[in-house]
Amino acid sequence: MKHLIDHARSFPQLAARRPEEWSRLAEGQSPHALFITCSDSRVIPSLITGARPGELFELRTAGNIVPRHGGSRPAGEAATIEYAVEVLGVADIVVCGHSHCGAVGAMLRGEDLTAVPAVRDWLGHATPLPDGTDSTAPDIAEAVQSHVLDQLDRLRGYPCVAARLADGRLGLHGWFYEIHTGSVLAHQPHADAFRAL
Repeated sequence: MKHLIDHARSFPQLAARRPEEWSRLAEGQSPHALFITCSDSRVIPSLITGARPGELFELRTAGNIVPRHGGSRPAGEAATIEYAVEVLGVADIVVCGHSHCGAVGAMLRGEDLTAVPAVRDWLGHATPLPDGTDSTAPDIAEAVQSHVLDQLDRLRGYPCVAARLADGRLGLHGWFYEIHTGSVLAHQPHADAFRAL
């Protein structure tokens, strides 16, 4: 924790080198995209995309799960999606899964999660992975990519997303980040495949 605290203490000096940037950020935000990804500490959206402060609105959940719209109780995830689309007017939403994902791996292998009931219940919100999904690959790429596409389908079920997709004001993108190589693959709908950006 010490190195994190030391950086937090020295950050004001770094910010002081670009006072105009921080002043602009204090006036409000207008991010380019909503970036939905896993809570995994190895996935750092701004590092992957090169985004500067204010350019990405982030939603991080275990396994980058997007709950279905219209659940029985309020969900922070739904509020974040609605705010990004309706208030901030983001032009794009990216759902970014990643290799070696513990959440998708647990679903794929049917792991016993009784010791972590909140995790078990959260993963229960996910659509079961298709039968025959390869569970032997260490990066579980096929399973994660299928899961990303399911989250994109769930986003289409949000009225605010559907309306902006219909009038061309919003784009949806499925990405797959390879932790072991740093590569990012994007889903190409015409080929129905994930290809290098």
